[in-house]
Amino acid sequence: MTEANRVNVIRHSILERVARAYLEKGVEFGSELDKIPYQMRPKGSQYNRCCIYKDRAIIRFRCVAALGFRIEDEEDDSTPLEVYARKALQRKSPSAPILTVCDIACQGCVPARFFVTDVCQGCIARPCEGACKFGAITRVRGKSYIDPEKCRNCGKCHDACPYQAIVRLKVPCEEACPVRAIQKGANGHAAIDSSKCTSCGRCMRACPFGTVIERSEIIDVLSTLKSGVHMTALIAPAIVGQFPASLGKVIEGLHELGFSSVLEVANGADITSRNEADEFVERMEKGEKFMTTSCCPAFVTAVKRHVPEVLPFVSNTGTPMHYTAQLAKEANPDTVTVFIGPCVAKRFEALEDEYVNYVLTFEELSAIFEAAGISVGECAEAPLERVPSGDGRGYAISGGVASAVKNVVGDRAEVKPVFVSGLSLSGLRKLKTYATGPCPGNLVEVMTCEGGCVGGAGTMGDPGKNSRAIAEFAKGGK
Repeated sequence: MTEANRVNVIRHSILERVARAYLEKGVEFGSELDKIPYQMRPKGSQYNRCCIYKDRAIIRFRCVAALGFRIEDEEDDSTPLEVYARKALQRKSPSAPILTVCDIACQGCVPARFFVTDVCQGCIARPCEGACKFGAITRVRGKSYIDPEKCRNCGKCHDACPYQAIVRLKVPCEEACPVRAIQKGANGHAAIDSSKCTSCGRCMRACPFGTVIERSEIIDVLSTLKSGVHMTALIAPAIVGQFPASLGKVIEGLHELGFSSVLEVANGADITSRNEADEFVERMEKGEKFMTTSCCPAFVTAVKRHVPEVLPFVSNTGTPMHYTAQLAKEANPDTVTVFIGPCVAKRFEALEDEYVNYVLTFEELSAIFEAAGISVGECAEAPLERVPSGDGRGYAISGGVASAVKNVVGDRAEVKPVFVSGLSLSGLRKLKTYATGPCPGNLVEVMTCEGGCVGGAGTMGDPGKNSRAIAEFAKGGK
């Protein structure tokens, strides 16, 4: 795990330690978990918070999430992690909500607002004061001052200042959320409104304090693997470039973990392309204005919860994960399917999909490989069970879905794609205008994460570099 972001390093270390405890101790692994906070922050070591004890408390809470539980549900923080371990082994299936908040890890950032810095020169022209339409800027001790009660955060003063002395203070998690599902709670700390949340995980990646955490399914997967039942790993196209090894070596690593079968989700993407192309042609023949893609679960949830006007235009076609899991169940009805991908929102989608049992992110798979002592770079090259098209493998990159659908549509209809790479509040409003007014195209591809799935919250490394690796790999498809 080579990652400069310290929050990611801590998260990865906890996942790896929890996985290793189970792999080494089996059902008795709980006794090892309570040691983790002390192993990661031993006496006399450096700490990130006010004291070593707060560091340990936060690590403990992160272990609770790694075991698959909501931190907000805990009533007694003296409950041993061993108790949670036993409950995790008794759990029948995952549940929502997907994200959880570690309250004591939250910095309680100041509200987002515009602020005058010491760079202000107190100039005579006062362009900032003239630009403000709300009378929020006055002169105080020779410098400009913004009254937060009057300010409407329009940014006109920021644009007008010739010295760039006015800056916008941001709250990273709130800034990252495309639907304003995360706000400050009663105590001034972050709180997620589950009725608004799309489970995209962008707040989790944005918070520099590691306050937002996803509830992991690592123990669910490892305990099922240990039971000896048939299991199928469904690997998303974005996996290319995530590990320092070829896809064949990663597949061999999955077999060494105990997976009976491994399928590329790009196979399901090929089915999605065919079905979505047929649906697109049918909709255009009926005279509909446009159709959006449906493979991004965070986008579909955002439409349902925030812009229902767009819902009639969303494709009814299943996602690549759905179709690949269906292929796995058709081949072996008793298999347990595990989607492995870049997306936190896939956990939410899986809860409603009869063919998908569990979801792991690439980051979690990396932690499991390390815990099991598997170096994928040293694994043998495993053959692919079935080779998908290059278009299917390109689904991980922005533009890939629309391109694949367009290729299948062929000359049956004119395809004019519109791309939304990185969903935002303004993007949702724009989609709403498409539903109520004119649309610049007729096939709207929407990816919640910038750059596509390759920029998902469960990925590792540089998205740009990984995108290039995926594009190159896709050329090798049939």
